[in-house]
Amino acid sequence: MPVPGSSDILVDELFATTTQIRTFVEARLKVRGASVARLRAMRMMATSPDPLRMRDLSEMLGVAARTATAVVDALERDGLVERVRHPEDRRSFLVTLTALGRTRHREAEAIDSKALADATARLGPAERERLRELLALLRDSVEG
Repeated sequence: MPVPGSSDILVDELFATTTQIRTFVEARLKVRGASVARLRAMRMMATSPDPLRMRDLSEMLGVAARTATAVVDALERDGLVERVRHPEDRRSFLVTLTALGRTRHREAEAIDSKALADATARLGPAERERLRELLALLRDSVEG
């Protein structure tokens, strides 16, 4: 049973479950020098048709600009991302995956997919669908 963090045990269990799944996936990704944060950033760049402004990347990730910058700095040090000058705004840079970054992104996606499949393997199709319905109901109740 999770340590109480709110006044509702259900919320505590949801948080504990997502934290445990993230830890499980992080451990699998770490073996290949990746992380959930790095994968999410690479995923945004890989699925964007154009290089991204740092501001756009941080908004897409739902993190502060300094957090996105730290992730991109680490990816750049590893040769997975490059910064290029914005063609219309000389003060701004765009970020894009390098060829090595695209390869590492595909590898990390495969690890992530396998880890999540392993984490949810005990759920049958009907249970998966019911859980999705219940989670959607919760999201709908707090939607602004």
